[in-house]
Amino acid sequence: MNSTPHKVRLLLCDDHALFRAGMKALLARQPTLEVVGEAADGQAALEEAERLRPDVVLMDIEMPRLSGIEATRRLTQATKEAKVLVLTMYLEDLLVARCLEAGARGYIVKDAPAAELAQAVETVARGGRYLSPGAVDRVIDHRGQVLERNRTRYDLLTNREREVLKLLADGLSIKEVAARLGRSVKTAEVHTYNLMQKLDVHDRSELIRYAIAHGLVQVPVFEDLAPASFHDEKRS
Repeated sequence: MNSTPHKVRLLLCDDHALFRAGMKALLARQPTLEVVGEAADGQAALEEAERLRPDVVLMDIEMPRLSGIEATRRLTQATKEAKVLVLTMYLEDLLVARCLEAGARGYIVKDAPAAELAQAVETVARGGRYLSPGAVDRVIDHRGQVLERNRTRYDLLTNREREVLKLLADGLSIKEVAARLGRSVKTAEVHTYNLMQKLDVHDRSELIRYAIAHGLVQVPVFEDLAPASFHDEKRS
């Protein structure tokens, strides 16, 4: 008598509805995997994980309300049975290390083949660890031990530049940053220019994406970043 094989129950966490729909269709083709729930932000990920008790949580990093890294940290602190597999487009030393430090059992990039994703999910579900090939050399040595992470672009920033990065990503203007730091606008502009050069970003939106992706800030309320005239139009 053939028994029905156990399917790995997945919670899919990503703030892009189209991506979740595509992933569900892709995973539906895998006979051993089943998506039992979805979450569009980090806080919802915690709530759905508590409600559904999935075998594996597929966690994006850049999400509203609560970043994927912080959601992973809270989830794995709440229960040692939680198994999180980070699924992201980013592949940087700092980010891989932060996810593993938060308690993630695996890290895989979004352009990985379906077969690799299925293997990663099943490995994590069994209690193992899985890293995309590109992530292995960044954090793991030949014995499977976490390496001291290599210097990244973020490591090149001074403490002041890191403070400016966070303030800008939080939505403050250059003038407001200067006031918060007790420095001149010119000084704040110099710090901003230097950190953009070091991070190889070219505008405010890229700075915000960088800060969010690295778990430095929560996703900002973009309405708060809109010019005053925009709010005036909404109120009229």
